[in-house]
Amino acid sequence: MPKSGRPGGLNPQVSRPHERRGHFQTPAVHLSAMRNLLAPHQPWTHGMQALLTLASAFRRRPLWGYPVGLVAFALALGIRFEVDAILPSGFPYLTFFPAVILTCFLAGFGPGLLTAVASGLAAWYFFIAPVRTFDLTVQSSLALGFYVVIVSIDILLIEVMYRALTRLAIERARSAELAAQHGVLFRELQHRVSNNLQLTGALLELQAERVRDRDAREALSVASRRLALLGQIHRRLRDPGGLTAGGMRDFLRDLCRDLIDTAGAAQIRCDVDAGAVEINADQAIPLGLIVAELVSNALEHAYAGTDQGCIRIGCHPDGPMLELTVADNGRGLPPGFDLSRSESLGLQIVRALTDQLQGTFTLSPHEGTIARLRMPLKTDSR
Repeated sequence: MPKSGRPGGLNPQVSRPHERRGHFQTPAVHLSAMRNLLAPHQPWTHGMQALLTLASAFRRRPLWGYPVGLVAFALALGIRFEVDAILPSGFPYLTFFPAVILTCFLAGFGPGLLTAVASGLAAWYFFIAPVRTFDLTVQSSLALGFYVVIVSIDILLIEVMYRALTRLAIERARSAELAAQHGVLFRELQHRVSNNLQLTGALLELQAERVRDRDAREALSVASRRLALLGQIHRRLRDPGGLTAGGMRDFLRDLCRDLIDTAGAAQIRCDVDAGAVEINADQAIPLGLIVAELVSNALEHAYAGTDQGCIRIGCHPDGPMLELTVADNGRGLPPGFDLSRSESLGLQIVRALTDQLQGTFTLSPHEGTIARLRMPLKTDSR
């Protein structure tokens, strides 16, 4: 991980190169960020992205903008001569306004101002009576005054808009950078928590080997396995936002496979059917622990003394609720089983985690046993 400017490495630093630039200069990195400002979800954004790409190229090289301004002026002048015969009087600046606006947007303030001055002089000389002279009359003075006011407003608005767009792009790029750093820090934190949990579990396992009392040794071994499992769940949650729609199935499948491998029950098959559901990390961890307890319980009791079987895990949204089922085709529940009076530590943990998730949990016979959890579905971290 990159080192931070403060102890602990948890202080993301963000450079601000734009604070040292001139009034009308736009840093290249900001212009690059502007090209990503418009998401390509609408057809018109492709044209805007192309214009921003051109603007980025020209504004990174200010001297390129002046030839662009001259070319735009020449084209506007040529088109104005071509349409002069069909235009009524009173439109001397018709083709020059677009040239000024486009040049100012693409090339910046300087080239835009050059195009505006050249266009004003050309319109004055060729298209404002008396033509082919720079004599000032009341009519030409009003026309020139109108042009100066309109062009000044256009250039000012374009510069203000471009600078606002630049600042917005800077903030979005900064937010994306902070989000990426937050994701890195979250994954590092999950990794460290996982390592600490697994280290604690290993220490408990070592201690269990020195304990002579059988019940105490078994309790330490179970606690060690649960801590190791919790560490694995933390390691799998790599996204600070929780589990995405496509990640739930992989999460449950990998978790079930790890439990079967740990139990040495390779002959037991695990089928996972998970719909498109997203849950946050606050719900994903207890949900993973519930699945782990139920699968472990099935491996220990439902398939004891058998060499084959199938555990089916289902996870689907049901309106605002999430329904999780874990079913086995094993020996089923013992006669007179009462979940509320069960002394099984695993089921007590499941019930406690269900309360934490504000859900309901049932355990009933169904071609073996089926456990069903219903809980309100949340996608944010609040």
